[in-house]
Amino acid sequence: MQQDYKQFLELIRPQPGYKMLDITSHADALTRAVAQRLSEFQGSRLTLALYPGEHEEFIPSEFIKIHSPKDYSAPFKALPRDNDVVMVRDVLSRHAHPERIVKAIYTTLANAGDIIIINRTGSTSIQEQLELLEACEFRAGNSIDILDGYELVMGKKMHMWGNGL
Repeated sequence: MQQDYKQFLELIRPQPGYKMLDITSHADALTRAVAQRLSEFQGSRLTLALYPGEHEEFIPSEFIKIHSPKDYSAPFKALPRDNDVVMVRDVLSRHAHPERIVKAIYTTLANAGDIIIINRTGSTSIQEQLELLEACEFRAGNSIDILDGYELVMGKKMHMWGNGL
């Protein structure tokens, strides 16, 4: 995935204390671009949930937290309402319980937080992903074509909607 991530990074609007969770089967150049973007803001944090796969090396620090679920049936670790954005890459289609993962993402997101689902082009149905987001109370589901070779679907946790608060 060698490309310019400028458009993608515009989807993320960090500020001091911003927290992001990257649930992935391949921490890579996109992970580094996100980490670089967040590092510009004091008190920001990037948490990596590294599912089985090939990952570039990332060193845990005060800014980067890392944990590795043992397999695709295991949940990731995250506190309720602890993240402003959750990015999930090539994990939902492999996970034994994708609905549980999306519900856990809903729980860990702060109100008005965003979920960004990224999958290799053609590996999953965009419509099914949008329906899963809707079933799990995410709103404003949208498909965005900004990463070559990948499909991106976004949704928002809305205050006072569905499972709200």
